[in-house]
Amino acid sequence: MYKIKSKTLFIGKNLIYLPTCQSTNDEAADLVRLGQGWEGTVVITDFQTAGRGQRGNQWLAQAGENFMLSLILRPHFLSPSQQFRLNVAISVGIYEFFKPYLGEALKIKWPNDVYVGDQKLGGVLIENSIQGARLEASIVGMGLNINQLLFENPRATSLRKATQKEYMREELLPDLLASLEKNYLLLRNGHFDALKMRYLQSLFRYQEQHNFRQAENVFTGMIVGVTDAGLLAVQIDNRLAYFDFKEISYEFVS
Repeated sequence: MYKIKSKTLFIGKNLIYLPTCQSTNDEAADLVRLGQGWEGTVVITDFQTAGRGQRGNQWLAQAGENFMLSLILRPHFLSPSQQFRLNVAISVGIYEFFKPYLGEALKIKWPNDVYVGDQKLGGVLIENSIQGARLEASIVGMGLNINQLLFENPRATSLRKATQKEYMREELLPDLLASLEKNYLLLRNGHFDALKMRYLQSLFRYQEQHNFRQAENVFTGMIVGVTDAGLLAVQIDNRLAYFDFKEISYEFVS
């Protein structure tokens, strides 16, 4: 399984396939702790028993239908205050992988989910370890829905549901890894401004009036940007407010 023809310089050259595991992020973290977490290493599985998402949510997916993987990176060129830059590069990489199949319906939902219309196609969880003034290691966990058709959450979708076509995951994986590597190298080579522009151009509900929720308060606002620290900038009436990852959520029409 996953004996792929590589299209990359280093991402996926060391690919570890596990039929099942608790969490690919946990497996990748163990490799880092053991001194075996070489940059570009990919841990991929058919089924996670304890996959994690943003905000501590559990990531649920059917076995053998989707991409569940973790990528080890060594972004020593980033300081702790620049962690969100890696998030931007990874999000754009995933977006550009899916774009040829899904077109303009595809969006990046802040901070790093991928949506088709109002339905979630996948998400990312990045766990960074910091040493001094730099990022020592980053474990980039991804759950991307490819062939799954049945979901408990009605706001979830897959590439197959969106395009009415089934896909061979081992044929798609080289393109995903190549897109991730391309955008990571852009970041490493100092092209963050271009990456951020691409991120904003692809942002879900960007510069549109929509309802949001903060705790028990529902309000109308317009996303006007994202700071370099990853805060979401929302125009609310005549004032500009900034929100961290857990401080605001999107409201959807049922």
